[in-house]
This record gives sequence, structure tokens and C-alpha cells, in this order.
Amino acid sequence: MLRREAGPPTRIEGLQRRVRRLAPEPVRRADLVLFRRVAATRLPVVGWVLPVLSRWANHSRLWIGIAAALATLGGRKGRRAALRGLLSVATTSTLTNLPAKLLTGRERPDLSTVPEVRHLARIPTSTSFPSGHSASAFAFATGAGMELPKARVPLYGLAGAVAASRVYTGVHYPGDVVAGAAIGVAVARATTRTWPLADPRPSTAAVATDAEPLAEPDGSGIVLVANAGSGTALGERPEQQLREALPGMRTIQAHSGEQLPELLARAAGDARVLGIAGGDGSAGAAAAAAHEAGIPLLIVAAGTLNHLATDLGVDEVEASIRAIKERRAIAMDLGDIDGRPFVNAASVGLYPHLVADREKLEGRIGKWPAALWCLLRLLITGRPTEVEVDGRLRRVWLLFFGNGIYRNEGLAPHRRTGLDNGKLDVRLVDAEVAWARTRLVASVLSGRLGRCRAYERWTAEQVEIRSLEGPLRIAQDGETWTGPEEFAVRTRPRALVVMQPDPAASATD
Repeated sequence: MLRREAGPPTRIEGLQRRVRRLAPEPVRRADLVLFRRVAATRLPVVGWVLPVLSRWANHSRLWIGIAAALATLGGRKGRRAALRGLLSVATTSTLTNLPAKLLTGRERPDLSTVPEVRHLARIPTSTSFPSGHSASAFAFATGAGMELPKARVPLYGLAGAVAASRVYTGVHYPGDVVAGAAIGVAVARATTRTWPLADPRPSTAAVATDAEPLAEPDGSGIVLVANAGSGTALGERPEQQLREALPGMRTIQAHSGEQLPELLARAAGDARVLGIAGGDGSAGAAAAAAHEAGIPLLIVAAGTLNHLATDLGVDEVEASIRAIKERRAIAMDLGDIDGRPFVNAASVGLYPHLVADREKLEGRIGKWPAALWCLLRLLITGRPTEVEVDGRLRRVWLLFFGNGIYRNEGLAPHRRTGLDNGKLDVRLVDAEVAWARTRLVASVLSGRLGRCRAYERWTAEQVEIRSLEGPLRIAQDGETWTGPEEFAVRTRPRALVVMQPDPAASATD
């Protein structure tokens, strides 16, 4: 093999040498000694497992497989754990396999000291520091474990085994895997700045003392409308749980979204408690029907997104059943936009167009790929919306109205401080600020949205909106419609009675 003749080091080689010298000589010597000791170690019980595990972790196949299992079997928490784990892996892999390895340029260990039986079939050709396998392993274990604490111990055990396998097979020094693990943990924890962890505490509101008569503990008096076209819909197991726990409950199937308002109105006329099995759009429609009929609402989470159910602590079927058994209801605020109630949020600007465009594509490529594609397209080709906000002319990329005060400093709703504080959470992205979209994306990714010049946030009981572009496209609880040129967004304090199990009892389960 031809070798480059020795000569003066290039700039990158000089930089790599300076970076490598940052590690004290005793540390580098100890790293080499420890590697040689591992090479001389024989592990007859697990020795054959580690090379296999190392191969499984190639290209993060091991973590992708575990993520698929968590998403399929772990419910909402499992899906969040899988998504955060994979997000952490993708970010970590980018950092370790590009700038970090390029910056150090450390050569791989000498394989002559490692028994040939341990050698991998394909020896990596990239530089040694840091270990990408170890970084990805600990990134996934940390990211998924933060969302699913019960899985932390096995995930960290598996991540540790993958890291150990890289030294045992001779492709990394111990210092490489330690540094990789540290990078993976740090990156996974940093994802919480952009995407906060799920808060296990339900949002609270005053108990509705005048909500009698509620349904009976066996479900008598409940009419549940199940939206078959909503997200995950009401699966076989949750439906069986409901039938067994609430035999007196009556169920109506809505086979299309067009049927839903009519069926909800009919069910509300026959019920003491109106139930809805679906996502946030279904919950918003049911809230309007329950409010009109003056009866409590029962939420059964069965959609792709279930923000209201999560806030209420009824994101599992067992919690909805417990709310009925306890005969407990709260009075929460109800948002109102041009006379149409909403339970979570409403907005104008780019987001309603994102929802409408996504719905056209999601049948062909799936909901989340469609949402990402439409978001990227709108960030490039979208144009601001010109409106008057309380009499002040504004050019906005987004104007968001939350029903209640949300805990996170971001653009999307993520758990409320309470459900009966009588305020709208108003957020605005100002298109007049130079490079507003670029600033916004950078601020969201860095977790510093509150310091973005284009971002504004305040609270109000009512906001007056007048469009300068004709009727506005409005998003409301995940559904879109065309509104008038002038309208008000307001809050109706404690207007909706909704079933919620005792949060104190839930915390002790």
C-alpha cells in the first residue's frame, strides 16, 4: 500500500495533535494499559456475546428495534420514549461521527494484542475517539429512560454492554467509550430544552359540586361516542375494558368525522354524562355538545394526540373508568373563538395551513412524515398574515391562543398549570423582525425561545382580531375551518364540567 511521504503536518493534523495533547500523559498511559489488560482477559461466559452485540449495534439497528417495540407495546409513554431515544441517537451520531472524530483524529488500537476470535468481520476505518457506538447506546438509554423510568436499568445495562464490547473486540480504547458515553448522556439530556419531558402531574381545577346527577358507578347514564376515524381509534382491548368495568354504558360508533357532531348532539340529549373516545379534535367537538346540553364530559383517550386527556390524567383507559367510579368531576375553562368553543388551543397564521396541507398528504406517506414535509415547505414558501390584534396592526407568522396557561416556553401546548385560571395564553411570532423564521428555528432548537426577538407571549381574557386579508383560516383543537374577517377570542371561566379521577389517589397508585 502506498503511503504519503512524511512532511510537515497539515493544518487539520496540527489541530488534531494539539487536541490529543489536552489529555494528560498519565491519562493516555493508563488508557493504553487498561486496553491491554482487557485484551488479555478471557470471558468464557459472555465473551461470545459481546462481539454479536457489537454487530447488532451497527448503524443503531439495536436501538431502532427496541424503539419499535416500545412504540408498539408501551402505549403513549412508550411512543414518547422511543421518539426521544431515536432523536437523541440521531443528534449524537451526527456530533460524534463528524466534528468530534475529525477534531481528534485518534488512530484505532493495535489489534495484534487482541485474540483473533474476537475480531469483528469488518474493522472500522474511521478514527477512534470518541466511540460512536457507545455514544449512541447511552444517548438512547438516557433519552428513552427519562420518559420511561422503569426501563432505565435494562437500557443502561445494555448500553454498558455495547460500550464494553467495543473495547473487548479491540476497536476502541476505554477512553473512547467513556467519552462517547458522556456525549450520549449530555445530548439526550439537552433534548429536554427543546422538547420538555412529560409531566406526570395532572392539571387541576376546582371540583364541580353542582354537577349532579352523575352517571352510576356501573356506567348507567353514560352515552359514549367512539370516533372510529380518530388516530389510533378505540382498540379491541380498551373497548373490552370499558364494557367489563362499565356494563351500563351505551356506546355509539361514529364511522366518519362528518357524522360526529350530529351523533354527539343526539347522545348528549339522552345522557347524564357524554363520553367521547377519540383525539383532541373529537374532544373539542364533544365539549361543545356537553356544554350545550349542560352535562359532564368523559374523555377516553383514543387519538394520535390526546392533550386534554393527558392534562386531565386520563390518558389511560383505567383512569377514565376510575373517574366514573369515583363520581368526581371538575369545572374547567372553555376557550371560545367566534362563538365556537375549544378545549386546548386555536391559532391563525402558518399552522392552520400546515394542518390542512398535512391532511392532504398523510394518507399517502403517514401523518408525521407529512407534517415534517409541510412544515419545511411552509418555512420556505409561506408568507405572513396581516391582522389587527386588539387594534394594533401586526404581520405574524403565527398567532396562538391557549385555553389556560401552559407550562412550557414554546409554540406548542405542553401541559397547563391549571384548567380554571380564566386566562388565554397568547403567543405571537412577529414577521417584522429580520430573519424571524431563522431566529425562531434556532431558538426552538437551542431551547432559548423566550429570548427570541420574534417571539412574544402574554395572557389575556379576550383578544380582538381583524383580518386585513379577508376571511382567515383557523386551526382549533387540531381541526381547521375558515373564519370571518373579524372575531374575538375569549375564555369562558369554568364553563365545562369534565370527569377527572382524584389526582392524589392517582399519585399513590
